[in-house]
Amino acid sequence: MINTGERSVALPSTGLLTEFHTADVLGLADVHTALGLGRIGGETDEAVLLAAALTVRALRGGSVCFDLVTAREAVFDADEQEIDITALAWPETQAWLAACRDSVLVTNGDSAEGTRPLRLVDSTLYLERYWVEEEIVRTQLQRRRDLTGDHLDLHRLAAGLDRIFDAGELDPDEPDRQRIAAATAVLGRVTILAGGPGTGKTTTVAKVLALLADQAHDRRLRAALAAPTGKAAARLAAAVREATAELPEADAERIGPVPAFTLHRLLGTLPDRRGRFRHHAENPLPYDVVVVDEMSMVSLPMMARVLEAVRPTAHLILVGDPDQLSSVEAGAVMADITGSADEPGPEPDTDGPDTQPTGYAELPALADDGRGLALPADIRRGVVRLTHTWRFGGAIGSLAAAVRAGDDDTVVEVLRAGHGDVVFIEVPDGELTADGIEDLHRAVVDSGTALVAAAQTGDPELALRTLDTHRLLCAHRTGPYGVARWSRESDRWLAPVVDHQGIRSDEWYAGRPILITANDYELGLFNGDTGVVVATGNGLRAVFARGRQTLSFAPARLEDVQTVHAMTVHRSQGSQFRDVSFVVPPTDSPLLTRELLYTAVTRATTQVTVIGSESAVRRAVTRPANRASGLRRRL
Repeated sequence: MINTGERSVALPSTGLLTEFHTADVLGLADVHTALGLGRIGGETDEAVLLAAALTVRALRGGSVCFDLVTAREAVFDADEQEIDITALAWPETQAWLAACRDSVLVTNGDSAEGTRPLRLVDSTLYLERYWVEEEIVRTQLQRRRDLTGDHLDLHRLAAGLDRIFDAGELDPDEPDRQRIAAATAVLGRVTILAGGPGTGKTTTVAKVLALLADQAHDRRLRAALAAPTGKAAARLAAAVREATAELPEADAERIGPVPAFTLHRLLGTLPDRRGRFRHHAENPLPYDVVVVDEMSMVSLPMMARVLEAVRPTAHLILVGDPDQLSSVEAGAVMADITGSADEPGPEPDTDGPDTQPTGYAELPALADDGRGLALPADIRRGVVRLTHTWRFGGAIGSLAAAVRAGDDDTVVEVLRAGHGDVVFIEVPDGELTADGIEDLHRAVVDSGTALVAAAQTGDPELALRTLDTHRLLCAHRTGPYGVARWSRESDRWLAPVVDHQGIRSDEWYAGRPILITANDYELGLFNGDTGVVVATGNGLRAVFARGRQTLSFAPARLEDVQTVHAMTVHRSQGSQFRDVSFVVPPTDSPLLTRELLYTAVTRATTQVTVIGSESAVRRAVTRPANRASGLRRRL
């Protein structure tokens, strides 16, 4: 019996599963899932059950599959545990693979048929369900890439591109990638629009909608916007509205209002049928074009459901930053799709690096903005990367580029250079004390004081602008480096400011920054929305930004809400703040990755302060998330 702290769980007294559990490689859930599969299928081979348990463990960490050949390295890289995994009784690799191939639990190869719970493809083991999901995504993407724009009026498209794109602000030698992306999206049925913050992704989306609406002639284009969260969907809708307003009047009018949904609402959640939706292959969505934003947050199963539900003849535009944090669930779909475009493929290349996949023959001419620049060689398979950053530059841009490139020496050099927009507060691992970080204390108090003052004026727009002047970001929710701890510290630092004004009344006071923690469709508020309490002539009101509009509610109407002095980096995705302070977790944190650091520093537009040890920063930069998946290779 092993005591878990809550109940005793029966495990075999000896054997591989018990040994790996005792060594903290396998959790109880991993072991019991494997034992359950063994009981159901009549499998007793310990090596097979160990492989199943390690596959479940990998899935919990966000991977889709588990490679038996690199098992030792994968386990070490995932956990960085202080254990000697080489001392464990690992099965000999070839014998292990043979045992799995012969198991009654395992389907072998890429055969479409499979009724067993596991599948072995080469040396990679999947739970069957996740192999099926990956196969759906692969086949759907490849089929859509084969559908070309033979329905298009190419003369009308060329005129539209000339009308709404102006390369005047670009470097004379830099191709207009927004124009290239728009032409690609109209020509093809599926387009991946990749780029970091401030590269013009939303502006490009609005222009694509204008071009597709122009192709519809007198028929109204049926378009839908979607994102993984309500907050992201609302921001996408507001950003597209603002970008549309900058278009020529006739083009803006043709687009009209475009609804925005969470992915669950777009597909139509069915009560008591988790993972099943109203819209699917047999009942597809009614839209001509579907735009999915924040794709880095979309899991493999959700991507499969979206691809099944979007009509094959509709245009699907997938938008996001592949270098950001991935979904909290299994898969790294955005990174896999964009990465696949960099891999050698079967497409012919008879005319040099500018050759496009079949169906994009018209792209070079349409992408030409009159300057005669060659089409970039990395535009392949419907993937277009926007590289020109409009939002920030200087040291923040250099820092983000170095992090993305995995160059830890340059990252440390930029941090230590002392530029005004990048600040490094070096704190040795394990010595992070709140009162010892004067710069962070000052930033929290100054921004909190300004927020209280703005909220007392009764001006919601001023208060909301002030709310986004500074945000403290953490990797963890709890613990010494977590949101809970730093929210308490911020409350303590700001207590004199709030109490001195005599404005605190229970939990509600003017200047309280608030975070919605659950969707409230009646109020139109979503999990992750941030707002602020302001003092008005009618008493305290909680206000939230919706593009150029402001939502206002009596505080008593808000149910799932908390004070937001700090938030996780994951929750901050899709947001921008003037200044950001990032508490870097210690080197042994399993959350410390390149994607975490990149996402954190790119939330800032004016200044980013990195608080942590040099060793932790270097560890983050040199440690990509490396979620195991077969999708990139199979695409």
